[in-house]
Amino acid sequence: MPLAVLRTLILVPLRVVYALWALCAFLAASLSALLLLSVLPGLSRRRAVARAAARAFFALAGMPLTVRFPERLPAGQCVVVCNHASYLDGVVLTAALPARFAFVIKREMAAAPLAGTLLRRLGSEFVERFDRARGARDARRVLRNASQGHALVFFPEGTFTRTPGLLGFHSGAFTTATRAGCPLAPAVVRGTRRALAPGRPLPLPGPIELEFLAPLIARADLAAAHAVPELRDRARAAMLAALAEPDLTCCADTDRPPDTARARSAPASRP
Repeated sequence: MPLAVLRTLILVPLRVVYALWALCAFLAASLSALLLLSVLPGLSRRRAVARAAARAFFALAGMPLTVRFPERLPAGQCVVVCNHASYLDGVVLTAALPARFAFVIKREMAAAPLAGTLLRRLGSEFVERFDRARGARDARRVLRNASQGHALVFFPEGTFTRTPGLLGFHSGAFTTATRAGCPLAPAVVRGTRRALAPGRPLPLPGPIELEFLAPLIARADLAAAHAVPELRDRARAAMLAALAEPDLTCCADTDRPPDTARARSAPASRP
């Protein structure tokens, strides 16, 4: 029997068994968290429970999480932006961030049976992407909350793809940070695309890493119309450099084309 066939015959059952174990670990952690979140008073307590549940899931699933440079995260009010590579990214940030952070998430997630309930109980901000009028109202609400001192988390790409790399950024996070006058903290997550790749049904064990980059401040000498894209471009360039993945610019909201020297990146890393 060819070695490749024998290897497949051995690995496929093992991957199925691991996938079942990871699913059980996720359900145990999420259902336990949901039970506690449904009765616990106080948003900080509920977020602390979610953080503990997320960390328990990664430990049980054989996906050790390492957080690099947590001291770079500004104290108090700030906006965190992170690349998006997998459905696990939100769980990673839940496990890593203090309880003062709220997620800004596409409104479609509010309808998800389990995730929607969890996200609402954690005080997440849902934003409409397709209805312009409703989206504008949601954006004003997010900005108002940021101005009141809330710390927020955005995935500025808005989605993820099978291809490694960074998509174009929407401007919402950078508008919020600029108008609220608070620091913007870029972060990059590594390992989640391999652990749970888009379109691949079976997860894989392995290390996951979240790295906080140096915080940025919008330039005070620029009008908002110029300060927002300038802040966005600086954050995106820093994240591209840290990820060493391709620039997959595909969004009209990102001004810099992918062949510009500042936005170039190294060849794609393969899982």
